[in-house]
Amino acid sequence: MKQKKLLYTGKAKSVYRTDVKGKLIVEFRDDITAFDGGKKDTLKNKGSYNAGVSAFVFSYLEKNGVKTHFLEMLDEKRMVVCELSMIPLEVIVRNLAAGSIVRNYPFKEGTPLKPPVIVIDYKDDSRHDPMLNDDLTVALKIATPAELKRIKTIARKVNALLSGLLAKQGITLVDFKMEFGRQGKTIYLGDEISMDSMRLWDKKTGESLDKDVYRFNKGDVMVTYNRVAARITKKPGAAAKKTVVDPKKAKPKAR
Repeated sequence: MKQKKLLYTGKAKSVYRTDVKGKLIVEFRDDITAFDGGKKDTLKNKGSYNAGVSAFVFSYLEKNGVKTHFLEMLDEKRMVVCELSMIPLEVIVRNLAAGSIVRNYPFKEGTPLKPPVIVIDYKDDSRHDPMLNDDLTVALKIATPAELKRIKTIARKVNALLSGLLAKQGITLVDFKMEFGRQGKTIYLGDEISMDSMRLWDKKTGESLDKDVYRFNKGDVMVTYNRVAARITKKPGAAAKKTVVDPKKAKPKAR
């Protein structure tokens, strides 16, 4: 497979076309940002840590019945995915009150949210990703009521699976962000699931194990990412090494 024209550049990932129809390459760069890009740096190995964790999580979710765009890893930073028509929504599942929900609403940090709260934002940096409700989402023709229902169902399933997986490693999934896309009439989980998109706390100490370390200068974020990636994948140092999924075992996608 050959990497071809650059299709899209985000804050920390680049997406390329390939010579295979329906397949794209996502490169996880070493860039890290916070506060809508107000704070940014380039940190060695950051891309490989997030790519390795995303590949591990996507593979785990696929095995448990969640359709994702993940196909295989080309190397430690480049992921092959099926091409989707992305839905401009950020779907956040919150299990504990933290971050913006504490700043904007009268919640005390760490308060359990039962059932988990699903928040949907409009993915638009120029508007600072404003929150949407179902009526606005439908009025903007972003998704149909049936698609919204399906997205929320998938989000709850991913939350249950991921919370259970991380709990076994002594990690609390506080909240996390997902993005979705369409292939025909089917909804797939896309983008990434990594330390950049999850808020994680150590179950024993309450220590931050995610991008909050970078946001709020809580320590060496790359030391944290390396350690957390190893805990999640259960492979010491695995995130910094080549992680390859056998393409013969990659679940084929309907075209």
